[in-house]
Amino acid sequence: MAQVAVSAAVYAIDRPYSYKIPDSLRESVVPGVRVTVPFSRSNRHVEGVVLSLTDEDGTELKSVERVLDDQPVLESWQIKLALWMRDRFFCTVYDAVRAILPAGLWFHPGKPQARDKTVRWAVLDAAPEEALAAAEAVRRRAPRQADVLSLLAQIGQCSVPELTYFTGATSAIVTALAKKGFLTVQRREVLRRPEVTVQVDAEPITLNAEQQTAYDGLLPMLEDGAPHAALLYGVTGSGKTSVYIRLVEQALQSGRGAIVLVPEIALTPQLMALFNAYFPDNVAVLHSSLGIGERYDEFKRIRRGDVHVVVGTRSAVFAPVRDLGLIIMDEEHERTYKSDNAPRYHARDVAKYRCAHSGALLLLGSATPSVGSMYAAKQGKYSLFSLEKRYNDHTLPQVVIADLRPELRQGSDSAIGETLRQALEETILQGKQSILFINRRGANSFVACGACGATFECPHCSVPLTYHSANRRLMCHYCGYSRPVDERCPDCGGSLKFVGTGTQRVEQELKALFPDTEIVRMDADTVSMSGSHEKLLRHFHDDHVPILLGTQMVTKGLNFEDVTLVGVINGDAGLYANDYLSAERTFSMITQVVGRSGRGDCPGTAVIQTLSPENEVIVLAARQDYMSFYQREITIRRLTGTPPMKEMFTLTASGENEAAVLRVCAKLRDAARHYLNGTPGLALLGPAQAHVLKVNNRFRYRITVCCENTRPVRDALGHIVRLVSRDKSCRGVSVYVDVDPEDG
Repeated sequence: MAQVAVSAAVYAIDRPYSYKIPDSLRESVVPGVRVTVPFSRSNRHVEGVVLSLTDEDGTELKSVERVLDDQPVLESWQIKLALWMRDRFFCTVYDAVRAILPAGLWFHPGKPQARDKTVRWAVLDAAPEEALAAAEAVRRRAPRQADVLSLLAQIGQCSVPELTYFTGATSAIVTALAKKGFLTVQRREVLRRPEVTVQVDAEPITLNAEQQTAYDGLLPMLEDGAPHAALLYGVTGSGKTSVYIRLVEQALQSGRGAIVLVPEIALTPQLMALFNAYFPDNVAVLHSSLGIGERYDEFKRIRRGDVHVVVGTRSAVFAPVRDLGLIIMDEEHERTYKSDNAPRYHARDVAKYRCAHSGALLLLGSATPSVGSMYAAKQGKYSLFSLEKRYNDHTLPQVVIADLRPELRQGSDSAIGETLRQALEETILQGKQSILFINRRGANSFVACGACGATFECPHCSVPLTYHSANRRLMCHYCGYSRPVDERCPDCGGSLKFVGTGTQRVEQELKALFPDTEIVRMDADTVSMSGSHEKLLRHFHDDHVPILLGTQMVTKGLNFEDVTLVGVINGDAGLYANDYLSAERTFSMITQVVGRSGRGDCPGTAVIQTLSPENEVIVLAARQDYMSFYQREITIRRLTGTPPMKEMFTLTASGENEAAVLRVCAKLRDAARHYLNGTPGLALLGPAQAHVLKVNNRFRYRITVCCENTRPVRDALGHIVRLVSRDKSCRGVSVYVDVDPEDG
C-alpha cells in the first residue's frame, strides 16, 4: 500500500492518502515518484507523490493508476523536509514539494528547445489563489488551460515557449487566457544559462586580524560534523565575503558542499563572478530570473554532484547539494527571504532545518542583523562574531543629514535638495560615481484633482494608482492593472496634480540639473525592459556612468570602488508605517545604502534627505550605530510583546464579499480564544484590515496571535483553519496562517 500526497487536497483535508498498488506497478511505485491516482467521489485523475510504502494489502482501496517517473524525484530527506514544512508553515505537503523541486519537473522532465534571444513572456495578472481556483474550475473541459494557470500561480511568469513546452499547451491557449484577463503577454529579452561576465582575479585571500579571529572561531563549527548556527555582524565594507570564501574553501576540502544565499537577484552576478573565480566549474546559480529549463538544468547538475557550491536567492535553500556542510545567508535581515505565497516559509527556518539534519554550519551575515537574530545571538542560541572596522582600515562615509523643511517652506517641491545637488555636482566634477536611492518606482505616488480632490484608485485593489511618466499610464503595483492618464479630472474637469516622488521623476530632475550627465535607472520597470540586473550594473561599472539611481536593488551588497557619494532621497519613507518592523527596515535600508560609498581608496560621503532630522532612527543610521539601535528596538519589542519576544501568527481571511470575510474572522477569533485558552503569554488581536485591504477584488482581514511557537499552538491553529474551511457558512472565503509575516 502506498501513502500518497495528493495535489488536489487543500490544506483543510491534506493528509497522506492510502492507495493499493497493482501488481503491474509494484516495482515502479517507490517513495519519491510521482503518480496519478483517482481522487474524491468523482474519482477525477490527479497527480500525487508517493511518501512511503506499507506492507498492508489495502484490498478495498482505490489503486494507483500510473507512475510518472522512471526514478524518484524526491529523496528521503526531501520527503521529511516537506512533512516538516507542512507542520511549520501551515501548507499542504504538495505545496512544500513544489517549492523543493524545480517548476519544470512538474510538466515535462526534459530540456527545452533552444530559443531566440527575444521571446513572448507570460505574466500572471491574477492573484495565485485566484489562478489556482480558476484552474480547478476548468480542469475537466480545458486541462491545458488549467496547467498553464497552475504553473503561473507557482512561478508568476515565464516565457511562452517554455510555458507551452512544459504544459503541452499551445500559443493560442496562452493568448486565450490573456484575453480572459488572467495573464498578459509581452515580448522580452531572455538569457540562456547565465554567463559570468565580470572578470575577477582569484588572488589569495589575506584576512586581517578581525576576519582571522572570526574565521578561527567558525572553522571548528564547520569541521566537527555537528549542527551549529552563527551570526557574523560586520559593518559595511568589513570584508564578510572574504570570510565566506575561506569557509567554502574549507568545506570543499573536507568533501562537503555549500549554499550561499543572497536576498536580491541584483547581487547574484557579482557574487557568482567572485565564487566562479575561486571555484571554477564548481558553482551553480539558482534564482527566479532563470528560465524554467535553465533552472531545471542547474538542479540536475547539483543533484548529480557535478557542482558543490550553489549561489542563489531564497529558493536555493532547497538545492540538493551533496554532503551539505555550510549554508551562508548574506544580508540575513532582508525581507525577501520570506515567501509571500504558500508555502509561506522563511529561508532562515529551512536553512536551520537542513543544517540540523546535515550536521552543517549555518552562518548568518549582515551589517544590520535582524533584531531577532541579534537577540538569539545575545541569548546564546547563535555564536556571535563581529567585524567592527572596514577592510584595509578604510573609513566609513561621512554622513550629512539634510533637513528638507526649510526648502519645503520656501515652496520647493524638488526631490533633489540643495545639499545633495551640490554634492552630486562636486562628485561629477571629480570624475567619481554616485548612487541615489528612493524606495518607490514610477514618477509620482498618485494623481489627484487640484479642484475637487478626486484621486485615481485601482478598481481591483484599495490602493492609489502610481503614475509612470515613461508611458503616461497609471499602474497598480499589486495586481498589474493600468490605464492611460486623463488630461483633466473626469469628475469635475479640473487640472490634475501629480503628488509624491518616484524613480522616474527623480530621473527627470537629474536630467534637468545635469543635462550632459548619463544616468542609469534601476527599478522593476527598467530591469523588466532590459531583461537583466547584470546588464545595468555592468554598464554602470564598465562605462563609469556618473549616477546610478534605483530602488532597494541598489542598497545592498554592491561593491564599486569609484562610488564616493550616496544619496537617500527620502529617508522618512516607511518610517511611520503602522508596522512594528518599520523602524528596523528604515534603519537597515539607510545603513546599507550609505555603506555603498567610499569602498575604494577615496573617502566617501552620504547625504540623507529627511523631514525628520531629529528622529532617533535617522540619527543612529547616520552614525552607523547598529548596537545602539538594537538596544532601543529590543526595549520596545519587550514592551509591546512583538517578535522576537513572542512569535506572531496571522490568520488571514480573504474573499470577494467583505461582510462574509468579517464573519469568518469573527469565527477565527472565537475559535482561537477557545482552543488557545491557557496558552502562556497569549495575546489575541483583531479582526483588523490587512496592510492593503483589497487586492484583486478580494477583501482581506486578519486575526493576530502572539505567543510562543510550540507544537500544541501550531496544532491548534491548524485545527482552527480546518474547522472554518469545512464550515458551509464560510464558503467563498479562504483562510491561511502565516508565521511572523514580513508586512507586520
